[in-house]
Amino acid sequence: MSSTIKQVRVHGPGAVSLDRVELPECGPRDAVVELRACGICGSDLGYIRLGGVAGPGPDPMPLGHEMSGVITIVGSEVTDLRPGQCVVVHPGRDDIGRIGNGSPEGGLADAVLVRDAAAGDRLFPVPDDMPFEIAALAEPVAVGMHAVDQADLAPDDAVAVFGCGPIGLAAIATLADRGIERIVGIEPSATRRRLAEALGASATIDPTTDDVWKQLRLLHGTTPTMSGDTAATTGFIEASGAGKVLSDIIANAGRGSRISVVAVHYAPVEVNFLHVLTSELTIRGSIEYPPRFRDAIDLLERRDLTPLISHRFPLESIDDALNTLKQNRECGKILIEINQ
Repeated sequence: MSSTIKQVRVHGPGAVSLDRVELPECGPRDAVVELRACGICGSDLGYIRLGGVAGPGPDPMPLGHEMSGVITIVGSEVTDLRPGQCVVVHPGRDDIGRIGNGSPEGGLADAVLVRDAAAGDRLFPVPDDMPFEIAALAEPVAVGMHAVDQADLAPDDAVAVFGCGPIGLAAIATLADRGIERIVGIEPSATRRRLAEALGASATIDPTTDDVWKQLRLLHGTTPTMSGDTAATTGFIEASGAGKVLSDIIANAGRGSRISVVAVHYAPVEVNFLHVLTSELTIRGSIEYPPRFRDAIDLLERRDLTPLISHRFPLESIDDALNTLKQNRECGKILIEINQ
């Protein structure tokens, strides 16, 4: 492999380009992965808008944290991995830097140096017959899976998922995989509502034309509260990122409901804490992954999540891919194909 690679980097607010950079030397505890596929996340658009994780830094910031590929080099202390293995790359830990989230490495590139691969929690082999584009879904699936974990749900729960983008859809697939049948997806996009139903939702609601809480009462039944009857929905996944949606969930949730917030809310959200008190609501944030990251890969082996992928672009068309994500509210997961 050449000592230089192509890598997508953010140079400042609104400034992103495909650059030629040096591939760092592989240390004794490291590995190098030649990448094959990498998803684009909504957070990537946020980094571009801000010029970095929280604004411009001293150096350009590489993008990409949803990646799969083939190991090409392993350091002398990496004993449980070998060149030629197909793997999913875990984006990382705070102590060594998170790939595509502020570290010198990024997954929207020809190759990536995976630091401390010897620790055993950075590279996860996948079956040789698993397509790289499916393997690259492991990271967003893990995010959606953790959101479900945070809601502490059982098979007989009635669940509403607000926002059926890739993370909401991954949550729906996880819910269905765990035997939960009463899953409702709330999403304005007709395409995403169809995807939600394909991945396991028993029903969907268009919030632009339907009264969401009336429909949830019809679908899940009702339960009494101090302020009157409300939907008997017991679990909520907030994946829309809209402040009003989160406020409405908190204001309308029934007694003892669990609310998992996985969407990024940059602005403060108004909360009816009287209702939180009287209905004894549980509200939990959800960021990143379940303790066992491989659970996401196991899910990809059990269930066909191919419908989640709506667009594919080569690395050289990164501008088109980013513009599609920014402008097309009908899209599912956008995949960048690399070295294919």
